Amino acid sequence: MKKIKNSMRVLIKLEAMKDCEYDLKYFHKLQGFFYKLLIGTKFENLHDKKGYKFFCFSNIFPIGNFKEGDERNLILSSPSKTFIFTIIEKLKELVKFDKTINIGEMQFKIKNFSPLNIKINKNLRIISATPIIIRIPERNYEKYNIPEKFRKKRYVYWRPEYSFEAFVKQLEENLIKKYNEFYGTKLEIERIFEIFKFKKSTVNHIIINGEEQKLIGSIWEFYFSYLDKKQKEILKFGIDCGFGERNSLGFGFINLIK
Repeated sequence: MKKIKNSMRVLIKLEAMKDCEYDLKYFHKLQGFFYKLLIGTKFENLHDKKGYKFFCFSNIFPIGNFKEGDERNLILSSPSKTFIFTIIEKLKELVKFDKTINIGEMQFKIKNFSPLNIKINKNLRIISATPIIIRIPERNYEKYNIPEKFRKKRYVYWRPEYSFEAFVKQLEENLIKKYNEFYGTKLEIERIFEIFKFKKSTVNHIIINGEEQKLIGSIWEFYFSYLDKKQKEILKFGIDCGFGERNSLGFGFINLIK
């Protein structure tokens, strides 16, 4: 994936083609839609890439059942400008040929789309528009005092009953690891996040390899009073890439609060 630091998002305007219930297990279906758009491009093998895919997407919003003709929105983000431009070119084809797209039982046509530039200021307030998924590996159970009754083999998903420090450390480590892989760097930074506001816990059911899995996540607001240049660069990357894990399934999608 080409490593360009000036990144963007694309806002996609959708029109419902039929009455339909909102699919709460849409994650892998929407991911599949984006992978189909990449067929025939330099990113067509991204689905098979091990590890991070370096893109994220929002809910189809506003959330709720819809009737034929209703309008909905969708945002795709990535730290790769080339990736976003590739998606935009494919969206142009869908609009040109008036193609209907299927996301599970939900059917839409793309009315229009537009790129969005992200500007990070020294003072910043952001929110996770979709749940942040954080896993605590088994080796860290003692370090973070994970209660015995919650311990499982390999890892557990962070939840409010666990150490807040565990959430912060795993979130920062995940972000730095993704940043270093994307840019080919060996960056180390002592602190990224400043002030947190826990909003709520979430439980989502997703389909992976044909099997339903339960993911435990959480919604947060983050506040930053004064960001230096390096913090701004890392946060911009995280906002584009997504916070936490399972970003390419739409988890950890971040919005700026103006």
